Amino acid sequence: MELIVPTLGESIKEATVSKWLKKVGDSFEADEPLVEIETDKITVEVPAPSAGSISEIKVKEGADVNIGGVLALLGDKKDVKESVTPKKTVTEKPAKEEIKEEKKQETILSTNNRENNKLSPAVKKLIDENNLDLEKITPSRGDGRLTKEDVFNFMNQPSSNKATAKEREEVVKMSKIRKTIATRLKESQNTAAILTTFNEVDMSEIMKVRETKKEDFLERYNVKLGFMSFFIKAVVASLQEFPAVNAEIREGNIIYKNHFDIGIAVGTEKGLVVPVLKDADTMTFGDIEQQIVELSTKAKEGSLTMNDLTGGTFTISNGGVYGSMLSTPIINRPQSGILGMHNIQKRAVVVDDEIVIRPMMYLAFSYDHRIIDGKESVGFLISIKNLLENPSKLILGV
Repeated sequence: MELIVPTLGESIKEATVSKWLKKVGDSFEADEPLVEIETDKITVEVPAPSAGSISEIKVKEGADVNIGGVLALLGDKKDVKESVTPKKTVTEKPAKEEIKEEKKQETILSTNNRENNKLSPAVKKLIDENNLDLEKITPSRGDGRLTKEDVFNFMNQPSSNKATAKEREEVVKMSKIRKTIATRLKESQNTAAILTTFNEVDMSEIMKVRETKKEDFLERYNVKLGFMSFFIKAVVASLQEFPAVNAEIREGNIIYKNHFDIGIAVGTEKGLVVPVLKDADTMTFGDIEQQIVELSTKAKEGSLTMNDLTGGTFTISNGGVYGSMLSTPIINRPQSGILGMHNIQKRAVVVDDEIVIRPMMYLAFSYDHRIIDGKESVGFLISIKNLLENPSKLILGV
């Protein structure tokens, strides 16, 4: 039986084998993941069609394969090729092999002896920080114990490079996801006339609502009340007021969207992904928070589907979770706008002619000036600001 690359979407023609979860000769059960493959959009696990074993791997890790291509040959559990794990006959070792084995044992003993001479914390820290090879440092003491002076003398030797050229640089092939992110971001800059407008929002009222309602919210929806649900509600309401922000340019036409699918930028180990909350205008605060937790978990586990990532009429990026104070987000094509959230910090502000301390957040709205005018962009961001500073409008819808 052949293990085939499954269809992953109309636009996806090729995938890369990122990791084999089983090796040749391993047995598995039906639906057990065998290999992890990566496309320019998602990473997915290919499950076993039935119980059996891997007879032969056709595509190695890091290699590309077309959709519908053969990843491996599968057989019954008993059909494991003996050639995979050949039985070794015991023969006498040649003299050269015996010498090599003796040297290997001497090296192991030498290492063990050096490790037995416990290093002082200062010496160990110095070696670790400078990535030094312990075995190359010659001790000056009779008992073989290294001192800080020994380490410094070794580091000052011209021939004692701290790291070889190989250690100083590491060449890693770009993943398909990373390549796609780079290409699309650059295309966005080259295509759209991107401008960014800024404002700040007083988060006091939202923080009060969260504090007073967090327990009731958690009990009712089984999820914590976060800031993102307030922002999504404010964005949707503002998009309804400024429809050009929810539009896109397509083949010389402006396409106005009557649906509100909000993308949430999520950072993962493999790069930035943007799962989408479909029909966010119909969701309650609880629905939004539950969906965010579900999509974030799937993103970190690498189990997002094409349906989770497709669509999207507007994107929100939260650099504040990483401590960002201010940034200019890049538009997620073919959308026309993206909102950047940032870190909340207490600052001195003037309220009713008095200086007070308030939790403030800078907002950044990047937009495509080809379709959105300056007046609309500023009005859109001020609308979001006003709704966030008066969350009762969001909750009551007035």
